[in-house]
Amino acid sequence: MRKRSMLEVVELMQPAAVELFGDDADAELEVGPDVVIDNRDAAEGCLFVAIPGERADGHAFAQAAVDAGARGVLGMYSTDAKVPHILAEDSITAMSWLARGIVREERARGMISIGVTGSSGKTSTKDLMAQIFEAAGPTVAPSGSQNNEVGVPLTACRVDAETGYLISEMGARGAGHIAWLTSLVGLDVGVCLNVGRAHVGEFGGVEATAKAKSEIVADLAEDGWAVLNADDPAVAAMAEATRARIAWFGEGELTGGSLRVTARNVRMNALSQPSFELVAADDEGERTAKVALGVIGRHQVANSLAAAAAALAVGLDIDLVAAALSEAVQRSSWRMELTARDDGVLILNDAYNANPDSMAAALATAVELVHGTRREHPGARVVAVLGDMLELGPLAEELHEEAGRLAADLGVAEVFAVGDLAAQIVAGATAEGISASVRTRDDIVPALHLNPGDVVLIKGSRGVGLETVAAALAAEDGAAQ
Repeated sequence: MRKRSMLEVVELMQPAAVELFGDDADAELEVGPDVVIDNRDAAEGCLFVAIPGERADGHAFAQAAVDAGARGVLGMYSTDAKVPHILAEDSITAMSWLARGIVREERARGMISIGVTGSSGKTSTKDLMAQIFEAAGPTVAPSGSQNNEVGVPLTACRVDAETGYLISEMGARGAGHIAWLTSLVGLDVGVCLNVGRAHVGEFGGVEATAKAKSEIVADLAEDGWAVLNADDPAVAAMAEATRARIAWFGEGELTGGSLRVTARNVRMNALSQPSFELVAADDEGERTAKVALGVIGRHQVANSLAAAAAALAVGLDIDLVAAALSEAVQRSSWRMELTARDDGVLILNDAYNANPDSMAAALATAVELVHGTRREHPGARVVAVLGDMLELGPLAEELHEEAGRLAADLGVAEVFAVGDLAAQIVAGATAEGISASVRTRDDIVPALHLNPGDVVLIKGSRGVGLETVAAALAAEDGAAQ
């Protein structure tokens, strides 16, 4: 945010019920530009937001934040830190009101706010989108997966008078969550990627998931843009839930809407990096540009089209969009990270999270990769280390067996499964005739017998912690990135 006095910060948060309290509360002390929730991120002049958590209470770290340069504290009660405090009933809600005020002010002078949601691919698409908009002007986007009631306002608090574009990634655990997040950042563009079976246990089914995801376009203004996946029927139906202009993206036949964005002549190279002709059509005709992605996986075509559609909708040039996509890199950790070991083994680390749709995409990508390595290593195989997919509710066992069957059907040679539902993955894989076993994280690496050209996929929900397996594998034989 812009540098402000604490009094100005309080005014910006109105009509939230907050109180300015403490030493020098009425002084013209300035805070900003940084707003932080971790004292280790504190820098000179920042505002520290103290959030109570399950393991630690942020209020206990207020003095450490002040020692590092914080000049104000936003919290739920006063601390020993000798700086002005803004006190509220709930720190996260108070930070949300601050974000709302900051974004409202910057949108009034022309900043464009874009939000993206979906059952899978949000972070990868956000990263691609950020790199497109950065090519056009100053852009604020989340680091990693800051997509909840803390991450969205924390990201929004970074915008200032120079920011041209704010990108928000929006996750949800139930109805109303995305509506709340959109209320903070006042979207000009809402993007929905897909509606899958991620978190069906929390939402209560795919239909409920679709309804929750549709909140990203429900409150858009008539001159706003709803960027929707025409290839996903549940997303396409969201056109009825918005009054905004429609920008369709997809690889099927696109009709209607104010903008249509697709890909022609998609090709994959040996590293499973797609290239294609980006096509944008509207009432004025058709524009095209060549894209050669540096990110990995066939599913990145859809992510790229979503990012491109959002950028084209707000007036960015198609050549700029295509060039930015072609130069884009994978920014967030443990998402399709490819490590080439010195011995020729490839490790595909996609261990940040997992649901049935992202699991299928990861397995398909690993198989595509091994096909590329077989030019030099004819006997190359795919070995999949698969962990639990969490939050699937009563469908969990069925969907884990399905994942095991899919691995076999796609051509995976061997499966190592980790977690409470590992037996179901193994049952599905062995039913289709491939080798599979239940393992712990610690005994996977010693059990692997790999040859040059083999591809090892590491995929599971964050709670399973398979990134440790990826790190151990990468460290063997003097691996090189």
